[in-house]
Amino acid sequence: MSAVQSQHSPLHPVADAAQLFGDDPLTRRFAPVFARIAEGAVQREQHRELAYEPVEWLREAGYTRLRVPQQYGGEGVSLAQFFALVTRLGEADSNLPQILRVHGGFIESLLEYGDAALRDRWLTRVAQGQIVGGAVSERTGVTNNSVRLTQTDGAWHLDGEKYYTTGTLYADWVDVTAHDGQSDVRVLVKADTPGVERIDDWDGFGQRLTGSGTARFERVPVSPDNLYRRYHACEPRRNSLLTAYYQALHVANLAGISRAALRDAVTFTQARTRTFGIPGESSPRDNPLVHRVVGRLASLAYSTQSISAALARAIDEVSVARAEGRTDEQTYIRLDIQTFQAQQIVIEQTLQAATLLFEVGGASATSESRRFDRYWRNARVLASHNPAIIREAAIGDFYLNGKAHNERFGVAREGSPA
Repeated sequence: MSAVQSQHSPLHPVADAAQLFGDDPLTRRFAPVFARIAEGAVQREQHRELAYEPVEWLREAGYTRLRVPQQYGGEGVSLAQFFALVTRLGEADSNLPQILRVHGGFIESLLEYGDAALRDRWLTRVAQGQIVGGAVSERTGVTNNSVRLTQTDGAWHLDGEKYYTTGTLYADWVDVTAHDGQSDVRVLVKADTPGVERIDDWDGFGQRLTGSGTARFERVPVSPDNLYRRYHACEPRRNSLLTAYYQALHVANLAGISRAALRDAVTFTQARTRTFGIPGESSPRDNPLVHRVVGRLASLAYSTQSISAALARAIDEVSVARAEGRTDEQTYIRLDIQTFQAQQIVIEQTLQAATLLFEVGGASATSESRRFDRYWRNARVLASHNPAIIREAAIGDFYLNGKAHNERFGVAREGSPA
């Protein structure tokens, strides 16, 4: 659609702006699912109803297999296409992209590192609808890995506890980082295996429905086939798209929150007949001050989505170059820095949009029945996963001194099966 609206077309500011970002068949395909998810978002927030049904709707619609190559039964969409859908899903309910973030990262890790047998087994399962959650982080400890994998009489068992286990409540499998006495090991266990306990005790003030609480493992039997990789947690991850992927998903989700703030500002204002501070009946939609607020919200939504889309295209380009053998360590360092730069602006602008939303309606906009506060709370929690101030310093050090960032992640070692 042209940026110039036809005089015969009904005006719908949020929908029309979306056209600028590609209203393609994939977007149209998922639009009814996202609308259904958005319809119940406030009720789920008010009553802390975990999003089991929305996750099932996404599974049934094929969202969880979008990045799986077609040869395994998946959709094989590009990263740019996928992140565009993440933004739309984040607009509907920002809990959902976060719930499935580990699942998506698991797919990307298989595409990067898995041997042929591993890829065949797990990508086929994902294409059939299996969902993977994560149990990697802990609240305390220098090693961040107190879960132990032990072998007794030839049988492997998993014992310990993890926190920040986002998505695990909704998952069929749990991807666990454990220690076998020598090194860190990745272990996959079925979520309903005896001894696995998933607890909804996430107490963050935002992203409340993501299931980011505790997972406990007590003498959980582990199949040797599901001990799939040794990791070294003390080294930077320099040969992977995963750092950029995980953070770009946050960026896309934040852009969705900005879109939701604009959507609700427009809907809320159009339905009102009284402008705050003015007695009698008047129309807020004709108030120049309200125009300015909505204009700013529209600009913030446009900016955050533009930045997210540009970042997604950059990651796609590196993904293609990786497949063609045209990448080196510097490729990934530059991509990480680009991702960090996008975060700085999108975080700031989304939080601004989530606050500015309240300026269109006075006290009535604070009603619990609307839960507009969830946008700021959710954006603030998403922004807190990796402190922006640390990322900003890393960007400056890179530009001034050419230094790579020093974040640490588990690094896979090829040729060293568990």
